[in-house]
Parts: sequence; C-alpha cells; structure tokens
Amino acid sequence: MSAALGIFLALFLLVTGLGFWASRWRPGDLNLLSEWGLGGRRFGSVVTWFLLGGDLYTAYTFIAVPALVFGQGALGFFALPYTIVMYPIMFLIMPKLWTVARERGYVTAADFVEQRFDCRTLGLLVAVTGILATMPYIALQLIGIQVVLGALHLEGTGVWSDAPLIIAFVVLAAYTYTGGLRAPALIAVVKDILIYTTVLTAVVVIPAHLGGWAAIFAQVPAAKLTFPAPPPHSSGILSGYATLALGSALALLMYPHTVTGVLGAKSADVVRKNAVFLPAYSFVLGLLALLGYLAYAAHLNTLPQFRSGFAHYGPSYAVPALFMRFLPPWFVGVAFAAIVIGALVPAAIMSVAAANLFTRNIYKAFLHPGVSEAGETRTAKLASLFVKFGALIFVLGVPEKYAIMLQLLGGIWIIQTFPSIVVGLYTRWPHRYALIVGWLAGMIAGTAMAASTSFKSVIYPLSIAGYTVPAYAAIYAVLVNLAVIVVATWILKALRVGAGRDGTLDVQMRSI
Repeated sequence: MSAALGIFLALFLLVTGLGFWASRWRPGDLNLLSEWGLGGRRFGSVVTWFLLGGDLYTAYTFIAVPALVFGQGALGFFALPYTIVMYPIMFLIMPKLWTVARERGYVTAADFVEQRFDCRTLGLLVAVTGILATMPYIALQLIGIQVVLGALHLEGTGVWSDAPLIIAFVVLAAYTYTGGLRAPALIAVVKDILIYTTVLTAVVVIPAHLGGWAAIFAQVPAAKLTFPAPPPHSSGILSGYATLALGSALALLMYPHTVTGVLGAKSADVVRKNAVFLPAYSFVLGLLALLGYLAYAAHLNTLPQFRSGFAHYGPSYAVPALFMRFLPPWFVGVAFAAIVIGALVPAAIMSVAAANLFTRNIYKAFLHPGVSEAGETRTAKLASLFVKFGALIFVLGVPEKYAIMLQLLGGIWIIQTFPSIVVGLYTRWPHRYALIVGWLAGMIAGTAMAASTSFKSVIYPLSIAGYTVPAYAAIYAVLVNLAVIVVATWILKALRVGAGRDGTLDVQMRSI
C-alpha cells in the first residue's frame, strides 16, 4: 500500500468513527426532529463556524474553483466577491429567521413561510424547490470524490471501480442516519483543519518548486489575468460578473443546507458572530483559486503521467495533479482525504436539510398530518437515505455534464424562494397567492433563460433597444418574480381576496 493511500484510509476511518460517535455527543432525544435534524439547536459559535464553513465551502469548491481559474483565468475568482457579499446579507436576515424558528419550533424555512402566509401550498413550493435544488448539489460532492479516487487509480496507488464511492456513501448514510446533524458538525472540525493545512502548505511549498510567484504569473497569459474585452453594443462583462456574484450570494443563503446550519445555532447572537467571522474562509478560498494558476504554470496537462487524468476529468484534474506532482506522497494522502471529507460533510448536511423539508412540509403537511414526533423523525431518517442514494445513482448513471447543468438550474430555482422567505421576514404585504404566481413566473423565466444558452451558461444576454445587458439569469428571473408579485398583490387586494392569518404575528412584532 502506498503512503498516499495509507494516510487517506486512516483519515477516512477516523472521520467514520467520529461520525458514529456523534450520536453520543451532546446527548439529546434523537427521536425528536429538532434534535436529529437541527442538533437540538445547541451549537455554539465555534461549532457553528465549522458547521457553516463545512456547509458552504464544499469539496466541489475545492476542485471546481481552481479548475475554473486553470481553464478560464480571472473569471474563476467570482467566488470571492460572492462569498464576501453574502455575509452582510446573512447578518441582516438570518438572526431574524432563527428567532422566529426557535420561538415557534420551526425546523425549515418552509415552516415559516407556511405559517407566515397561512398557505400550505406556498410552504410546499418552497420545500419542493429546496429539494430539487439540493439533489444535484449532493451529486456534485460525489463528483469531487470521483476525481480524487480516479487520481489514486490513474497514478497506480489504488484499485479503481465504483465500489470505493459506494462504500463511502454507505458509511455516510449510516452515521447520518444515527447521528443526524451532529455527525457532520463534528466531522466538519476535522475537515476544516485538513483543508486549511492543505491549502496553506500548497501555496508555500509549490511556488518554491516553480521559481516563486513572480515566475508563476509571468507564465500565465495576460488574458487569464484580466477580464476579456466586452463585445460591441454590450454593457460589458462586469454586469454579468457582478450579478453572478450577487445572485450566487442570495441563492446560497436560500439553500436548505445553509438554513439548516443556521437554525442549529443556539442563539441569534451565534448567527451574527458567524456572519462576522466566516469571511475567514473567503481568504482560504482566494488561496485555493490561486492553485489554478500554479497548475497552469506547471503545464501539468502536458506531462505524460497526467494526460489520461486530464483527458478523463478535464480541468477538474488540475488540483489532484498539482498535489501529486509537487507534494510528498504522505501529504498527498492528507490532501485527498481533505477533499473527500470536504464532500461528505456538506453532503450529509444537505441530505438532512432535504429530509427535514420532505418530512415537515410534504409528509406531515399533506400525507400524514397526525404523525407523532417519533414518526416524524423516522420518516426524516429514511428520507435522508433516499436523498443520498438517489444522488449516488444519479452520479453513477448520468454523465457529469447533466449534474452540473442541474446545479446551475438549482441556483436559478432556489432564489425564487427569496421573496417568500426574506421579504416575508420584513412584511406580510405580498398576497399569498401572488407569491405562488410570482414563484411560478420566476421558475419559468429562469429555466427558459438557461435553456436559451443550451444550459451551458447562467449568464443571459438581455437585449434592450439594440443594447445587450448580460446578467445572471437568476437575477433577471427573481426580478420577474417580484414584478408579478407586486402586480398580482394589487389585483388580489383590490378584489378583496382573503390573505389568511399570520401565524407568527406575536414573534414578528418582537424580533423585527
């Protein structure tokens, strides 16, 4: 057994043991959904920091951001502004959502929407959107694992088949089933330590092999260091870049796994503190993006030992190849374990979040309203298994491009819940039926915009009076959503259509 594979297996076994032990960590009644699905709402500032960091900065980020810089250059750095923009927004809205959820016992954002607007259908739409957007996100974590396992195989340090991937997810499914959100919260600590260690080591050791940063940037073409020139009669690339950053930030906050991580905190103050300190991850993300330039300067795709890897995985192979080329074998094992564990943590949180939505806002709301608390939790556990293995089957049976395409659509879809959740935190002026019609209009518009680019880009070139304004399709779609909501609300109120009862009124008056 090689040193890389040995270290990799040792660290994987360590986190497996932690995952199963997590059910005894901070003990609570795991027959209650708030305990299993939200960790009892008892995570403090440090654990929440690791949990949200593990939730938002995934293995696919570890692979995809440097790959984007390697392939397209400076455009790959869009992940930095969007993660920076996200936290002030998080500081403003998430403590409010946490307060309402804690006082009313809500487990999901759809619980809040349903009660705020007295509309089970609206809660159902928020839940279904969240589940649809989450499934391809889980699949992308599997793709990150596939790249690492493929690297081990291609370089002769492992035995390749689908079996290792299946085993990894069976183990993930088992400890998530027993420990719920506690399992990824505990493992996230190990994951983040490994990732920080790997990235900081890589940006110090690898440049020394390549002659320093000046020599590295000297080998990168100017076109990869700057934005491309805008086409004639266009607002330029900045509108697309800026709206992609803003839209991605809003979308990420609406994803169920983000909401689940926030609702697991023990106080609104913990959420605020994390909005202040989580940008530390953005610093590491910037260093991570620079690995794309290191891989480019090293001409890894031209080296014989890596040609098969790049042929199979494309730019996604840049980071594994970079580590294997310049780092000692034992540290390659550490780095690869960091990537795989970095996939397992968010995949676990995402599956728990999707299970919470299914159980609370589909099963309990429509299929079995009288279900007991223990029955609710059993359903959530089974749903989490279904979500994980559904994603596994998808990855094994469907080409990678479709998973990426669906994830791109997921960002466009999930932002259509923004009016119901965020606007709903501040005002109940939008009519509940207007929110439904607006959601539908936004979903159709966003999907159509993505389809017009053959699902190859989320930047939609809107033409107005002979002038093109490229922007993130999710932003255009949510603007359509909001416009429809405003018009439909005026009409419905003029017709005196009932708006229902606000089920959160007493809490809202104190918390907003």
